[in-house]
Amino acid sequence: MPTSTLGPIRPTRTRPEGRAPVTSTYNELLGEVRGAGLLERRRGFYAGVFAVLIVGLAGASAGFVLLGDSWFQLLIAAVLGVIFTQLAFLGHEASHRQVFASGPANDRAGRFIVTWLVGMSYQWWMTKHTRHHANPNVVGKDPDIARDTISFTTDDAARATGLLAAITRRQGHLFFPLLLLEGVNLHVTSIRSLVEVRKVDGRRRELVAIGTRLSVYVAIVFLMLPVGMAFAFLGVQLAVFGVYMGASFAPNHKGMPQLPAGARVDFLSKQVLTSRNIRGGWWMDLLMGGLNHQVEHHLFPSMPRPSLARARRMVRAHCATHGIPYTETGLVRSYRIVIDYLNRVGLSARDPFDCPMVTQFRRA
Repeated sequence: MPTSTLGPIRPTRTRPEGRAPVTSTYNELLGEVRGAGLLERRRGFYAGVFAVLIVGLAGASAGFVLLGDSWFQLLIAAVLGVIFTQLAFLGHEASHRQVFASGPANDRAGRFIVTWLVGMSYQWWMTKHTRHHANPNVVGKDPDIARDTISFTTDDAARATGLLAAITRRQGHLFFPLLLLEGVNLHVTSIRSLVEVRKVDGRRRELVAIGTRLSVYVAIVFLMLPVGMAFAFLGVQLAVFGVYMGASFAPNHKGMPQLPAGARVDFLSKQVLTSRNIRGGWWMDLLMGGLNHQVEHHLFPSMPRPSLARARRMVRAHCATHGIPYTETGLVRSYRIVIDYLNRVGLSARDPFDCPMVTQFRRA
């Protein structure tokens, strides 16, 4: 069962004697899933989740007002970080058409949640995430493994220089500390995408929403709290948001097989081989917003969250029948895999304190 790789691979698989080729079985699986009603919308579930989060947001706001000038406000900030992450999960699900049957209705709901409540660009998320789903862990095509502060391929790690090289060599151990800044990074990157010199659908609408939300939110925090406490409040909220988001998305593909850009792999195998599920039952569904069922989510992107657990049993059986490795592990184990993988990739980074001439003589 594959759990990690340091570079592109071309997956191979075997199938039991007499079985149909894998390329012809996805429709069979899809028919089974559809026949079980697992693709039907669950609007009541999503209405309930949204209502609970709005009540939680109202409660946190009330607590913020009542606490006043107190360092206990940092607890409110942490709660807001959790609520905003859970709202981002809902925005993610709306972008996948999981909530409503109508595409425009999903987009309206997703854009409202992501821009007005979370403060990020819905259009940026849609564009980036659609590319990821089309080519998960495909080198050069999946934006989620593109070169950034963290390198996900040995080639990218080898190109790191200076301070970035020092970070890259230790990137596994630094992964969670770096996530403390991911909340800021997500907001800044999404806003930057809206001001790029290119066509952006809904640019003005999203800039107005994000600008209004950011201005009101920051103004309230600084009006209600002393300057130092206000900065701490925003820092804690963004840190919790970044860690929670990163810790929810990272276990799903990091350390799983990567595919070269030109690989010819059927849809079913590509989605299953590059994805990892997280065990844990209903509480893990709640904690990770359904992202723990990553295999099923990639095979059936529009499947509502409550149906993913039932689909898992069907997919596991289907993969076992056709000899396709299906990866599933515990949450803590998944983090160990990710950290180990990142550390091994990071070893390809050049030591920023190495002298090229000395290195040359050492090799000689």
